[in-house]
Amino acid sequence: MRRVLAAVLAGVFVLAGCSTGSDAVSQGSSFQFVAPGGKTDIFYETADRQPIPKLSGEDLMSEGRTVSVADYTGKVVVINIWGQWCAPCRTEAPELEKLYTQTQAHGVQVLGLDVRDDDRSAPQDFVRDRQLTYPSIFDPPGRSLLQLSGYPRNAVPSTIILDKQQRVAAVYLRSILASDIEPVVQRLAAESPERR
Repeated sequence: MRRVLAAVLAGVFVLAGCSTGSDAVSQGSSFQFVAPGGKTDIFYETADRQPIPKLSGEDLMSEGRTVSVADYTGKVVVINIWGQWCAPCRTEAPELEKLYTQTQAHGVQVLGLDVRDDDRSAPQDFVRDRQLTYPSIFDPPGRSLLQLSGYPRNAVPSTIILDKQQRVAAVYLRSILASDIEPVVQRLAAESPERR
């Protein structure tokens, strides 16, 4: 009986390994995150990029106003998942503002995704104190992350960079500095827009 069970489990693992490939995205028509071998910086070649689901939610600073990734079609979008309770986010947010200021004219948009902040006033103070000018989606329960199949909801801070066609080009499962991602963002901004 143990041998049969071991053989069945081995078969399941082999099939599971074949279905995801060696990349962090399954071969399909939409983004499905799979962490490859514990990497924290994951990059996708143009042919391997998959579209991100339509992420949207209420604007953190303007109740009743919706912010959506779709608002920035044709731009490189840097989505940063953060929370005011997150210690590394305190260093990272000014770095993202610096990146946004330096690259906005080149077609780059930074978009925050505030998670696990039940009281809106604390993250609003965080934004004001750091003089952040890029928008953030207010998503206390992290529902937006549920749309990213397999994306680790506990990876805060983390950053997803989209190309101009809103396909995932890079994922950082760690805190970042502007200098970490600026070369990637500049390269994506310089890419010629593709026809869909």
